[in-house]
Amino acid sequence: MIVVADAHLGQVPPAVGTAFHDFLDAVPRPGDHLVVTGDLFDFWFEYPSVIPRKHFATAAKLQEVRTRGVPITFVGGNHDRWGGSFFTRDLGIQFFGGAVELDLNGRRAFIAHGDGLTEQHWTGALMHRFTRHPITVAVFRILHPTVGFWIADLFSRHLADNTKDRAVLDRAAAAQRKWAADFLQRHPAVQLVIMAHTHRPVVERLPDGRIYLNPGAFLDGGRYAVITPEAVELKQFTTARPQPA
Repeated sequence: MIVVADAHLGQVPPAVGTAFHDFLDAVPRPGDHLVVTGDLFDFWFEYPSVIPRKHFATAAKLQEVRTRGVPITFVGGNHDRWGGSFFTRDLGIQFFGGAVELDLNGRRAFIAHGDGLTEQHWTGALMHRFTRHPITVAVFRILHPTVGFWIADLFSRHLADNTKDRAVLDRAAAAQRKWAADFLQRHPAVQLVIMAHTHRPVVERLPDGRIYLNPGAFLDGGRYAVITPEAVELKQFTTARPQPA
């Protein structure tokens, strides 16, 4: 099973998008299961007949992965939990707008992006409330898509500029590790907790063998994770694409 999160495509340099497309070409293989744990896109919203145009190439790459016979599970984050029938019907992706428990490769897994659970900065708490509020969704439904995407782009860029404090992220990562350990203590049937959001890669094994995983952010040098029956490993993808002369 391949786990990846936090590419934030749309607000990162184009090279990150290129690397993610190369990752989709090279890493998931038939027999694998690709799990995306949120914020693949820096903003995603589906209207009944409109999707964000700038993410079309990535959607096409995801479709190629599905065509190779690789199942995809997408758990939305605070930037992209407004997915819907385009993922499920058009791409054949299992999509969840929030936390979910699933059986993955023989393990009972709790999967969540992680926003709203251990926020250490007011902008994170604001974004969590904003993306989950039914009024927000209703307003976006009635806006023209061009206007809606323009507003979201400005809002997202502002929040990104205000959440780069490493100390804040370090505190959030420590709080998230504690949250995951407490969750596993309260839920003995769950063998694996997968979260993202803090951009901090972690594999933490409890004394009883159960595991908390954060694959880290793909935007930070191609970070992802691999889960096998024997191990949970952090990985880093490097593209072999030749550079132009």
